[in-house]
Parts: sequence; C-alpha cells; structure tokens
Amino acid sequence: MTLVCVLTYTFEIVFGLAGTILMLPLLSHLYPSKTLVIYSVLPQILVAVIGLVRSPAKVDRKFMAGMLLFAGFGAIAGFALFYYFSASVFQVLLASAITAAGLFLVIAPHRAKFNPAGMRVMDTLAGTSQALFGISGPIAMTRLLATYREKNTVRHYAFAFFLAMNGLRATEYAIHGTYTGEILEMMAVSAPFLAVTLWFSNQLHLHVNERIFRRVVSWMILIGGLSLFYR
Repeated sequence: MTLVCVLTYTFEIVFGLAGTILMLPLLSHLYPSKTLVIYSVLPQILVAVIGLVRSPAKVDRKFMAGMLLFAGFGAIAGFALFYYFSASVFQVLLASAITAAGLFLVIAPHRAKFNPAGMRVMDTLAGTSQALFGISGPIAMTRLLATYREKNTVRHYAFAFFLAMNGLRATEYAIHGTYTGEILEMMAVSAPFLAVTLWFSNQLHLHVNERIFRRVVSWMILIGGLSLFYR
C-alpha cells in the first residue's frame, strides 16, 4: 500500500491532481473504498503542505476565501451523502465519478471558460466531490486553469485549496469518529515514507514533460474508473 501511495501521490505533487484518483482503483481490491477515501486525507494534506512550503508563490487570500466559501457549502452536502450511502452504492458512485473525471481529462480542451456564476458552481461541485469521494482535482484544476494561465500558479492555488478542504475533512472525520484503528495504523506506517518521498519529488515538476504525462495519466484514470465497476 505504501509503495502505491508513494507513486500515485508523487504524481499529484508534480502535477497538482490525480493522486487519490489513481490510488483508489489500484488498492480497492485490498481495502474497502470508504476506508481508502478516509485514509487519503493524510497523503493529500502532506502533498499540499510540502507543495506550498517549497513554492515561492503567494496566494491571494480574497480569491481563495471566495473559492473556499462556496466549496464549504458543497462539502456540507458531500459529508451528508458520504455517511448516507451504503458501501455498495458508494462503490458505484465512486467508479462513476472517477470514470467521468478520466473521460473529461481525455476529451476536454486544455482551457475551459466560465463566467463568475459558473466558477462558483465549479467551486461548489469541487467541495461536494472532495467531501464525498476525497477527490476534487479535476474540478478544481479546471476552474483554476480558467482563471490563471501560468502552470506553477495553478498548481500553487490547487495545493492551497486541497489543504483547506482536506483539513476540513480531517476535522469532520475526527468529530464524527470516522477513523478506525485500521485506518490510523495505515496512516502511521505510511506517513514517514510519504513525507520523505514527497519532499524530494516535489522538484520533479520542473523537469517532466507535462503534456505527454498528463495524457497518459488521463487514460489511466479513465481505465481505473471503469475497472472499479467490476470489483
């Protein structure tokens, strides 16, 4: 499990998305989907913290506050649905969400355009998806790419968004008593390896051919989502 997470979240710290989307299909035959979604809060926080600490960019607090406000509204619905759905229904919904994300990344243009209302809808959907599935990268990145042109700026804002939303997830799980002994053990064992690997792999984003790599991973996400329907 630790090796899979090291590989998938290395991709996320380099490109700003898809760590959890890639991890879930690879490990869902070993662990329940909900267990993996809850566990994913740890590597996502590590990715965001390390990515922000090692980046010289700054975040516009007013912009981020507006984005997080609407994402918070969406997260309320996402948390309610997370605890409402049975494990079998959740598996189907998760597979559908990952497949849709992969399909979008494969066929969508590189730069979408939204009016202000459309951006707030995207913020809300990102919050709902993050709370329900532990995944908001494709939605949040599409919204940020429509706002900023420079790759490193988009990556930095994505990490700021993910840190805030996963901090909310971690807090909600603690309040609700969602963490189990198994999940805490998984976190304790993998955390040191993830932290060290992510700290050094952060610099890879300066050297990797992003366009080709994203195209390959888009197909990986799509195939991974489809595979979840047959587990």
